[in-house]
Amino acid sequence: QVQLVESGGGLGQPGGSLRLSCAASGLTFSSYVMSWYRQAPGNERELVASITRAADSTNYADSVKGRFTISRDNARYTMYLQMNSLKPEDTAVYYCKARYYNNNAINYWGQGTQVTVSS
Repeated sequence: QVQLVESGGGLGQPGGSLRLSCAASGLTFSSYVMSWYRQAPGNERELVASITRAADSTNYADSVKGRFTISRDNARYTMYLQMNSLKPEDTAVYYCKARYYNNNAINYWGQGTQVTVSS
C-alpha cells in the first residue's frame, strides 16, 4: 500500500535550520508531483512548496521563498525540505503530499510531522 512518512521535525530555534524528509513507498515515485504543506493551529492547511517529477521546476509560498528549499531523489523515493532562517511563524504540522501527474484526483498524504520554532 502507498505510504508517505515524514521525519526530521522537532524543535528549531529562530534563525536556525531543520531538514524534513518524506519517504515514499508503494508507488512509482517519479510519476508523482510532490509537495509540502503545513497547518498551524487555527489556520487552514497551506501549500509550502512543490516540485515537479523530474525536479526541473519548483514553487514556493511567498512566506518561505528564499529560506526553504524543496528537493527530491527519485532513486531513493524521498523528498526533502531544507528549512533555513527559521521563524516562529513556521511552527506547524508539516505534511508530505503526492499527486499523480496524470490525474489530480489521485493524492496521498503523510501523517505529518510537528515543527516548533521557539527560543
